[in-house]
Amino acid sequence: MLTDVLHLSRAQSAMTTIFHIAWPILTISLSAFLLMIEALWIRTGDVTYYRHARFWGKLLVLNFTVGVVTGIPLEFQFGTNWSGFARFSGQFVGNILGFEGAMAFMLEAGFVGVMTLGWGRVPRGVHLFATAMVALGSSISAFWIMVANSWMQTPAGFAVVNGKVVVTDYVAAVFNPDMVWGVSHMWMAAIETGMFVIAGISAYHLFRRRHPEFFARSFKIALVVLVFVAPVQVWLGDSSGTSVFATQPAKGAAIEGHWQTNKPGEGAA
Repeated sequence: MLTDVLHLSRAQSAMTTIFHIAWPILTISLSAFLLMIEALWIRTGDVTYYRHARFWGKLLVLNFTVGVVTGIPLEFQFGTNWSGFARFSGQFVGNILGFEGAMAFMLEAGFVGVMTLGWGRVPRGVHLFATAMVALGSSISAFWIMVANSWMQTPAGFAVVNGKVVVTDYVAAVFNPDMVWGVSHMWMAAIETGMFVIAGISAYHLFRRRHPEFFARSFKIALVVLVFVAPVQVWLGDSSGTSVFATQPAKGAAIEGHWQTNKPGEGAA
């Protein structure tokens, strides 16, 4: 029975996470894209950039909405599916998730309404500021979530007192060994994913010969960003993998499908 509960808990958490993660990833990248597009509109006065901001902003609102709806159950699952872990590590993981909600999500949610409904109602500079706050909030959200995840990989800055985690050094806990690779790799993955989505949608419309001038511009912008982002992401992924082997060798071996321990002095095939 306990084994069944464990597998069901893992399966539910996995399915929730897999479905949820696509939406905040696109929110991060689309908000950064919209910030760039809107800044270009204000700087150049080219109305095409304004139309891009209005068009892709609709996709951002969809991603933000679904991300919220699927993210809240995911946080509750720490208590429902992993109550023992929540009681054990709540002083740090609970605090970090609280930081994400109060510091990042509230910033993002507070300004997304201005960004969505403020066209023609607030000055251009105020609207650009709102878009910047949405982009900043989504990135801060990713930072805190990945801090919690990284701490679970390489916990630091804590002691176990009476069977529970007590934080002894918040700086060491936040900036644990996996944090730099976890945060940077996730953030760049978000940017890369979003640019591929924009490029893919644009390419589809170009293939169908629908508004070719409009979608050619978004396709070119996404492609230019990808030329720089994709190689950096390859390097970050490799560096992250190297870090896993240094800090979690058993996990690294599992990732590589290497199930048998080598004899002393003998490397893997």
